Amino acid sequence: MSRYRQSRAESTLERQLAALDDARELGEGRLDDAALSEVYGVLERATSRRFLSADHTVVGFFGATGSGKSSLFNAVAGTDAARVAVRRPTTSEPLAMVWGPAGSSPLLDWLEVADRRDGTAVPGLTDEGSGLVLLDLPDFDSIQLSNRTIVERLAGQVDVLVWVVDPQKYADAAIHNDFIRPFSTHAAVTLVVLNQVDKLVSSEVKPVLESLSSILDRDGLGSVAVSGVSALTGAGIPELRRRIAAVVKAKAAKSARLAADVAVAAQRLAEVSGDGDAAGVHQQDRKSLATGLAGAVHLETVVSAVRTSYKLDATKQTGWPVTRWLSRFRKDPLRRLSLRREGTSAVNRHLDASGWFGGTRSN
Repeated sequence: MSRYRQSRAESTLERQLAALDDARELGEGRLDDAALSEVYGVLERATSRRFLSADHTVVGFFGATGSGKSSLFNAVAGTDAARVAVRRPTTSEPLAMVWGPAGSSPLLDWLEVADRRDGTAVPGLTDEGSGLVLLDLPDFDSIQLSNRTIVERLAGQVDVLVWVVDPQKYADAAIHNDFIRPFSTHAAVTLVVLNQVDKLVSSEVKPVLESLSSILDRDGLGSVAVSGVSALTGAGIPELRRRIAAVVKAKAAKSARLAADVAVAAQRLAEVSGDGDAAGVHQQDRKSLATGLAGAVHLETVVSAVRTSYKLDATKQTGWPVTRWLSRFRKDPLRRLSLRREGTSAVNRHLDASGWFGGTRSN
């Protein structure tokens, strides 16, 4: 992607995030709190990721037990690091293989990945020298809740999702319903890999790939190409490396990932907002509201008291001597309502622009 297109994508994303935040604020107190919390989480993640390394693309390998995910990770990265990590007691920790470590530490801190290894040159994967972070993650169907929690968190943070399935469980409804389908809007940053094709006879490979593609189409990921590979024999690994390298080289994954997150959040707000157009406020409604408010504060009583108090003040200041004397015995209705400030209530008399003083021409 050219710098111009990348800059334009960032500007578009910035406008989308601003619009989403405006919608969230307008929904406060009106829409479902859980939905608003989800939207806020998207905004928080997007803000954090945008301010972290733009030179690195984070690619996460996600797979179920028995899919050969870690073996595939090793084959793609040209290492056996994942196999070593599996032998450790803390098997739930994700492993990061990093090419171009400069500036990657804050990003990995945000991802909460402590196990970090420097990657060596891998033909077809790191030829361009671009920043790349490959993550090997715990099995997402692990019986350990902590493992599932890690996978779900990182699925919401990585730039590129690589779903690894095997011939035995590629059609498992739990895999698709719980993990792959919720990310159907993320096709632009999704790779799907059918591992262990070596376990199939040659005539079965194509039908299985077509079957998997059909299922992905129902998941909303019909545009995603499926790679058939074997971590054991190395079949398909070079092509998978080239696909990952192409994504890294384009440097568009981060923006595409965040844009997809915004789309999901916007759809969520739309769902909880309901259907139909806003009814608006009719003139009759305004009148009813004004009448109700006036009644609540006893407006007619106050207006009447102001009118009477004004006339009383005018009589005290300008009436005939007998009338002024009698008005002193009348109670001010505003004081009765505790609406009159203490002190003199004399009518202000001043020289106005026309030269009249209190209604009398000043000489």
